[in-house]
Amino acid sequence: MLVAAAVCPCPPLLVPDVAAGAAPELDAARAACTDALGVLAAARPGRLVVVGPVDSAGPETYPEGTRGSFRGFGVDLDVRLGGDDGAPAEQRLPYSLAVAAWLLERTGWSDAPVEGLGVGDRLAPERCGRIGRDLATGAERVALLVMGDASACRTLKAPGYLDERAAPFDAEVARALGAADVGALTTLDTGLAHQLKVSGRAPWQVLAGAAEGADLGGSLLYEDAPYGVGYLVATWS
Repeated sequence: MLVAAAVCPCPPLLVPDVAAGAAPELDAARAACTDALGVLAAARPGRLVVVGPVDSAGPETYPEGTRGSFRGFGVDLDVRLGGDDGAPAEQRLPYSLAVAAWLLERTGWSDAPVEGLGVGDRLAPERCGRIGRDLATGAERVALLVMGDASACRTLKAPGYLDERAAPFDAEVARALGAADVGALTTLDTGLAHQLKVSGRAPWQVLAGAAEGADLGGSLLYEDAPYGVGYLVATWS
């Protein structure tokens, strides 16, 4: 069953080495992510599944020990998902899960075995829900680290330019995550999420499926839109 979940944004800029001189701008987000991972550790899970967006439809699985890199951003920094369990050397973490691996390494995660799951924008809500339910029944005490960004259309300089629908969409997602509102996440408008370049839609709906019947309470730890992209940190426990 699902015993806890943390929701974090997944921009590579969260990694100070990637952000370079702009790193202090996301200090508050990093601190909130650290607090969120503390909630996961306190739940004493037997298994941690990191769920994040990928370019394909997915689902794509990444065993413990899978490596990732930020070399594509000109940074000589490698990460590994959890311990070294002999994952295939040729398999690489997508950036969303590489950011998660960096967060786990940064906080010294050693509380439970870790594995990764990538889900894409084309994955239907119903399938996301089924995946989440399967995750929740896969071990006695499961925790999720759910990576994903809200809209990328909050300002004129945002990656998706300004869209007046973005702020209300993000506000409803923030409310749902803060309230652990499974129903609201399940029924997110997938078409609108795609138009607003929301990378977190599918991962959040996996969380919703996993949390069905778990009776968890939510807490919103961070909500902002630096660079015109909605970043949210929340915990369910």
